[in-house]
Amino acid sequence: MLNNIGLPGLLLIAVVVLVLFGRGKISSLMGEVGKGITSFKKGVNEGKAEIEAAAAEEALDVTPAEEKEKS
Repeated sequence: MLNNIGLPGLLLIAVVVLVLFGRGKISSLMGEVGKGITSFKKGVNEGKAEIEAAAAEEALDVTPAEEKEKS
């Protein structure tokens, strides 16, 4: 059903949304979407840094596995 929308259909949808919500609401909505994307990327980068830090900490521990089990 949605495979046949095409460019004219998308333009019509965009015009209807613009008329219904107005330019101010849409711009504020897009600003919030941008903030959400930025926050998501920041969270992903923090998670990646945390994983890398844990891997680096584990790499520094040169205790043999047998001694780790005894502790």
